Amino acid sequence: MKDLLKKLRKYEIQIRKAINSQMQGDFHSIFKGSGLEFDDVRAYQYGDDIRTIDWNVSAKGHGTFVKTFREEKEQTVFFILDVSGSQNIGSPGKQKVDIGKEICGVLALSAAKEGSQVGLMCYSDRKEKYVKPAKGPKQAYEIVHTLVNLQPESRKTDLAKAILLTLNTVKRRSVMIFISDFIDDNYFHNLKGLAKKHDLVMIRITDRRETDLPKLGIVPLYDKESGNTVWVNTSFGSFRKNLRENYQENEEKLEQFARKHQINFVSVDTSQDYVPILLKLFKIRNKSLKGV
Repeated sequence: MKDLLKKLRKYEIQIRKAINSQMQGDFHSIFKGSGLEFDDVRAYQYGDDIRTIDWNVSAKGHGTFVKTFREEKEQTVFFILDVSGSQNIGSPGKQKVDIGKEICGVLALSAAKEGSQVGLMCYSDRKEKYVKPAKGPKQAYEIVHTLVNLQPESRKTDLAKAILLTLNTVKRRSVMIFISDFIDDNYFHNLKGLAKKHDLVMIRITDRRETDLPKLGIVPLYDKESGNTVWVNTSFGSFRKNLRENYQENEEKLEQFARKHQINFVSVDTSQDYVPILLKLFKIRNKSLKGV
């Protein structure tokens, strides 16, 4: 625990210094979101931005109404961490789940220092752990402690259920940081709802072993989620081609979805140094949020 905290603090300081100097940005703005939250509606007046029109209220036939907003007094940063069996891929200490926990810990420490409320939902195909949002360094350390000691009860994945539970649990608009490999089906509809209600950031964790299997001939592959073993010929060109194509197709769909719904999205491989990748993500957020 102490060694991990030392590592996370080192990365957090490294990120903070880079943002304050290289980017000449505001670290606080990374977690602040738009800085506004919905307050009420009022009748449309000449000069109002048509983008603020509340079409649901206006459709009732009593005139045209616009949404009004007020400045957020404090921001909530909420993490959704996928801890299903598919995350246990990679070398010892650098599996997808390890990298996901580290990124979650680094950002929790950063957000807590900026005065944000920080919360956590660990999910497989069920709720594995929930930490209610709260402020302060003690809360960040509680999250890191939870991540270190977490032993999931299930190895299966259900991202749609994870998103739905989060939507029902976190009512206040938050910066929602979703960390997963996003290998699942039928969750895009719920993901769209999450992006609409919250300021969504998606961090995809990958491992090269998923697409670059060694040519070992016929070998058993064990599915950690289902518990089934399947025999495949890893030397077959068609098998290797299909594996890479399916993987690439999934990544392209995620990227297209993120662009369409204005979601910050990055991919991190377990063999990479994730600090520069996070810095690139923060640089994008800083630019976009300054334009809000």
